[in-house]
Amino acid sequence: MVLQPQKNHVSLTKCIIAVGANLPSAAGGVLETARVAFRLLATDAVRLGAVSRFYLTPAYPAGSGPDYVNAAAQLETSLRPAALLAHLHRIEQHLGRTRRARWESRVLDLDLLDYGGLILPDLATYRHWAQLSPDVQRQATPEQLILPHPRLHERAFVLVPLMDIAPDWCHPVWGRSVADMLEQLDPQLLEGIRRVES
Repeated sequence: MVLQPQKNHVSLTKCIIAVGANLPSAAGGVLETARVAFRLLATDAVRLGAVSRFYLTPAYPAGSGPDYVNAAAQLETSLRPAALLAHLHRIEQHLGRTRRARWESRVLDLDLLDYGGLILPDLATYRHWAQLSPDVQRQATPEQLILPHPRLHERAFVLVPLMDIAPDWCHPVWGRSVADMLEQLDPQLLEGIRRVES
């Protein structure tokens, strides 16, 4: 009997990211920028899975800039959370993202929403950031990666695309599915969100 050499097994973690853009980039308009970002995500260490439809959503907070193109995607990666976040930031920078002010208009925003259900750095820190008032959120930026994303459960522009690809995904802290979180949102937050017709 001839034994076949075993291939090295690399453990992959399922992740979810959100994509947003409301300014043109070197790649083109906002829709093309988002599409290019998805293409750049895939590497030897990152497998791109399901991708949502694209949506036009009003800028948040209201009146803060042009409408966004938003989408979401599932990934599988061998990268650890900090390395995956660095990968997302490199793509943002490559396409022209600069960081000057919180919640400003931007060429590209790639948010790591979930990394295999991990709560980072711990539950107390997560709860602190998730429960900040909107006024404090506008000024405060965490110095470390917070997972899951501390405000995904209250943002229609995140939950609507997530419904396309992961309606049953369960929030590791609040224990609610995407469908449940979306149903519990104030209906006013859904106003103005419309699918991009391709």
